[in-house]
Amino acid sequence: MNLRYLLLISTLVTACVFSSLSLADESKEVKELRAQCDRGDATGCFNLGGMYYNGTSVKQDFFQAAALWRKACDGGSTGGCVLLGFMYEDGKGVTQDFFQAAEFFRKACNGGYALGCSNLGGMYEDGKGVTQDFFQAAEFFRKACEGGEALGCFNLGGMYDNGTGVKQDSFQAVELYRKACNGGVAEGCNNRGVMYNDGTGVKQEFFQAVELRRKACDEGDALGCVSLGLMYEKGNGVKQSNTDGLNYFGKACDMKEELGCENYARLKKKR
Repeated sequence: MNLRYLLLISTLVTACVFSSLSLADESKEVKELRAQCDRGDATGCFNLGGMYYNGTSVKQDFFQAAALWRKACDGGSTGGCVLLGFMYEDGKGVTQDFFQAAEFFRKACNGGYALGCSNLGGMYEDGKGVTQDFFQAAEFFRKACEGGEALGCFNLGGMYDNGTGVKQDSFQAVELYRKACNGGVAEGCNNRGVMYNDGTGVKQEFFQAVELRRKACDEGDALGCVSLGLMYEKGNGVKQSNTDGLNYFGKACDMKEELGCENYARLKKKR
């Protein structure tokens, strides 16, 4: 989350903001997007900003990306507001400024972009750019979740799980993790697996825990791989197999998860 810029930016966008390549060297796509942006098309500015951010057909330039996303945001692109918020949060292409980041996320949220609501909730949860307020965080996560943003569901699930900003409710946490998992947030699958493993908010069911952790692991959640490795090592919900345990610990370790490396070394030594 991150943001900031002044009127100088709009001048740069229409003037020399694209100086990384000569006009003669630019691809047809870049020229078309530039023309759209110059005509005030927010989508053109948004897409061209993405090309500068990623270095696609132009020299990578975070400053130019931020300028273009500002123009997109000013033109009504809530996606541009969110991405500019990220730039201010990370200090890419702009001076790091959490207050500005929160304001751009708020603008996106008010414009109906659920990801903006989720990011703003994170700012309230961490006290970045705003006064820390868990109740407000939960409300913005709820708004994001209701708007179809799976990450908002995951974050709200964590608040119900821990009783932060809301009354602790394991059943609600399970349901929110389900929505997050179905929405593509791998960590939601693993957290729901934890609840099935422990019988928290649901009836204890090791088979379900295994399936959820397998999905989390397959989708890139290293802790899901560690958890699955432990279930194979102990034989909970699956046939006991140190070989499979090592495989999943190794996979987590390959993802730079320290617990995966530690468990891999421990079980390898044990064999």
